[in-house]
Amino acid sequence: MGRPDEEEDATLDKTSVVQSETFKVRLAQAGQAPPCFVLLVGPASAVGRQWPIEDTDRILGRAATAHISVDDRSVSKSHCKIILSGGDVSIMDLESTNKTVVNGRVLTPLVPVKLANNDQVKAGNVIFKFLERGNIETVSAGMTYEKAHTDALTGIANRGGLNSRGVEAFRRAELLGVPFSIITFDIDHFKQVNDTFGHPAGDFVLKEICKVIRERLIRENDFFARSGGEEFCLVLLGSGLNQAHEIGERIRHTIEVHRFEFEGKVIPITISVGVATKQTGDGSWDQVFERADKALYVSKRAGRNRVNVGT
Repeated sequence: MGRPDEEEDATLDKTSVVQSETFKVRLAQAGQAPPCFVLLVGPASAVGRQWPIEDTDRILGRAATAHISVDDRSVSKSHCKIILSGGDVSIMDLESTNKTVVNGRVLTPLVPVKLANNDQVKAGNVIFKFLERGNIETVSAGMTYEKAHTDALTGIANRGGLNSRGVEAFRRAELLGVPFSIITFDIDHFKQVNDTFGHPAGDFVLKEICKVIRERLIRENDFFARSGGEEFCLVLLGSGLNQAHEIGERIRHTIEVHRFEFEGKVIPITISVGVATKQTGDGSWDQVFERADKALYVSKRAGRNRVNVGT
């Protein structure tokens, strides 16, 4: 039997090996990471978000079509241009209203300035940090942002991720002139599931619903998030009311007939669904979400396990 200090040394050795291997993986990931911009100050739902610079002539601005698009009124629609050449990244102000500033220096319009690692770029009231190619911070920042916007239990987006993507999809729908719809749904009598079968069974149901919907029911461009405890939301860019209603009904029916079996016990599960589409006069995605949410509660009051359309 070894001495306590020997056992402690062995434990420390094992720990250092694990940390070293993890660090090596991150270094390998960093080596493949392109240069990027990270949002430091700006819309709360987007702080920490990264935009990789993998091509030249990328526009940073308020327009939904901008490669780096930030919804802040202090930012011009086409505020500045990011230029990638021979591995170097430069920035050029596009005669913006509120100027482009790098490390406190106001840029002369239409004159490119080369960026260095960790430079701070201010566009209007929004501030970014520039990270050069292969910076390990790119990996760490990306992991932090993803973790903050991901639901730990189900692996889909959380409410923070939904808020960020909802704003972005709404703006894009307005710009492109395409429909924008939202589906919300709630698991019927979910408290009874937890009370009857236990909380591990409830967690299983939440994860299984997400698995079924992701694998069988949503398209590549649809966005799926857990908006609350047993509440979920789909953002459908390009889908009108009829199509959104069909998708909502398909989800409702699939969940109703799916076999939820946990530790040998079958758990009957149904959902109540609300659907809404962007209307003329809607100024934000929240208005569409609120109509879908109200429609969901109409479904619940009407007996549950049904789809209702918000007007």
